[in-house]
Amino acid sequence: MHYDVIIVGLGGMGSAAAYHLARRGWRVLGLDRHAPAHDQGASHGRSRIIREAYWEHPSYVPLVQRAYELWDELARAAARPLLLTTGGIVIGPPDGALVGGAIESARIHRLHHEVLDAASVRKRFPIFAPADDMIGVYERRAGVLVPEECVRVHLDQAARSGAELHHEEPATGWTATADGVAVQTPRGSYQAERLVIAAGPWAPQVLGDLGFPLVIERQVIAWFHPAAQAEAFEPARCPVHIWQVNGRMFYGFPLLDSNGVKIAEHASGDPTTAETIKRKIEPAEIEELRRGFVARFMPAANGEVRATSTCMYTMTPDTHFIIDHHPHHENVVIACGFSGHGFKFVPVVGEILADLALDGGTRYDISLFSTSRFLSRIA
Repeated sequence: MHYDVIIVGLGGMGSAAAYHLARRGWRVLGLDRHAPAHDQGASHGRSRIIREAYWEHPSYVPLVQRAYELWDELARAAARPLLLTTGGIVIGPPDGALVGGAIESARIHRLHHEVLDAASVRKRFPIFAPADDMIGVYERRAGVLVPEECVRVHLDQAARSGAELHHEEPATGWTATADGVAVQTPRGSYQAERLVIAAGPWAPQVLGDLGFPLVIERQVIAWFHPAAQAEAFEPARCPVHIWQVNGRMFYGFPLLDSNGVKIAEHASGDPTTAETIKRKIEPAEIEELRRGFVARFMPAANGEVRATSTCMYTMTPDTHFIIDHHPHHENVVIACGFSGHGFKFVPVVGEILADLALDGGTRYDISLFSTSRFLSRIA
């Protein structure tokens, strides 16, 4: 069969692209090397933060606002909740990138937010113990997404709209000309008019001819059983939270299940590849997380470790995404380099990828994510 669009990768971004393309009536083939909603890439871990006062850059705010709308739309279509609103807080030094960036985005986009001194943070959220020279920025719309469930729903809804989804069938190569594209797998070759590549941590191999400066980082995640005040970690009382501590970033969630509270360091991992990542977590890695953050700033959480996991960040040098046409093939669209903060944008990225593949452009401002910022490096 000849398709309108082939999608390589059916994690967060690829599953959303399949959903949006199939809903528009296009013949879609999706390919992924693993089973649906797998834990081998980046779209897993049982929880992801969604937040609006975006410290990384104000340009993300309109996109995350559209993502909220699309998550709600998807939840209605699937008749199941996908987003749990808990509120969110970022905590750090007043002159730090985290707090300063959140305030800047909130002010530019007129977002409701509260700036709290350290004493106010401790009073409102007794499980947090910021230093006296820290401040917090609280936003009420922030919350939690369950990535595996979100991917499953996108895949289910894409299939309902006619998408053909092949799991455990990796793309082993692809070619493109002005007349169309061909994608090779161990089962054969597939042809289409257009190609969307959303390969996550496999992007360096799938896009190897471009030489994008992508680095895959191994990240360690732990779930701590509260040592005290367990009721204060319930979602109604504990917001999602991000901290800047001595130049390092940490994040955490409320108590969502019996495993405990999920806490991890952001963008701190060792370089790896999707094929060679070390899945075993050493005791010293957990102890570093305890000493570096939990024991000092969330002592009530500093109990038994109930679970651990690894995931992969696909990092760009500036930590901004890559969403653009392939620089040499207008009928190939690429999405990668989500640098550990992309999942909340999944539905709007899927919409943008559908726009780019079918219309050649999009109404959203994605200039921040252009491949042009790397072309001089790979010329």
